[in-house]
Amino acid sequence: MGYASDTRLVRLNMTASELNAIATRWFAAFNDHHLENLLSLYDERAEHFSPKLKIRHPETKGLIKGKNALRTWWQDAFDRLPSLHYEVVRFTPHEDRVFMEYIRHVTGEEDLYVGEILEIKNGLIIKSSVFHQ
Repeated sequence: MGYASDTRLVRLNMTASELNAIATRWFAAFNDHHLENLLSLYDERAEHFSPKLKIRHPETKGLIKGKNALRTWWQDAFDRLPSLHYEVVRFTPHEDRVFMEYIRHVTGEEDLYVGEILEIKNGLIIKSSVFHQ
């Protein structure tokens, strides 16, 4: 586990169980469509990248910044897709991030296998990046 070199011993990396706990809370909030619980896991200046963002809002080039933008994006998704649900496949934690693999389920749509990285600093998500075909 890494520590800063000064005498305060500020921990730079989180344990695997801490990273997995954040990912677990992320999925619980998302699958419950509980927007405020989901947003509470994010830093105020967090960034989110998603190919779906790029398609629905090309002007973003797939990247949004800040909790207000995250709130707007996910509220729209929850409103448009009431059956949206993620099925966890696995978590792979490493230092300051956790890679999440999951299956996106929406009624009337083909299931989608997704990979997403949550980058975490001071116990909050500072960036999330979604990858799929």
